Amino acid sequence: KRKKRFEEQLNKIDGTLCTIEFQREALENASTNTEVLKNMGYAAKALAGAHKEIGDIDQVQDLMDDIQEQQELANEISDAISNPIGFQQDIDEDDLLAELEGMEQEDMDSMMLNIPKHTHTHTPVCVCLGQIFEYWSERKSEREARDVY
Repeated sequence: KRKKRFEEQLNKIDGTLCTIEFQREALENASTNTEVLKNMGYAAKALAGAHKEIGDIDQVQDLMDDIQEQQELANEISDAISNPIGFQQDIDEDDLLAELEGMEQEDMDSMMLNIPKHTHTHTPVCVCLGQIFEYWSERKSEREARDVY
């Protein structure tokens, strides 16, 4: 009988311990939940303060647009600074060659106009034509040398 009574008493104590353990876990969970909620409140207030300082989304977008404009301006300045001074990059080689040929033609026309008249001198025409041929040969050699490079 005594053993049975001790076993019943042990079962009651065991049940009490289980109930206390359950309540302790419930209290820990409640305490943890309270701390979590407090921290979430602090975080919400901190975010609200930060957002208040930042302003509304339109102000943020305006700021981002300003940053983009300044970045584009900085890129333009960098591009301008990095280009060599005194050298135009948009010069057309065909235009330059046409201008050179025009200048050579002007020289030729000038030579042709300055051929001495045979009334006062006795320079044969073939000598003058030889000078013109020599001039054009030199120019041709110069053009060919330029084309090689």
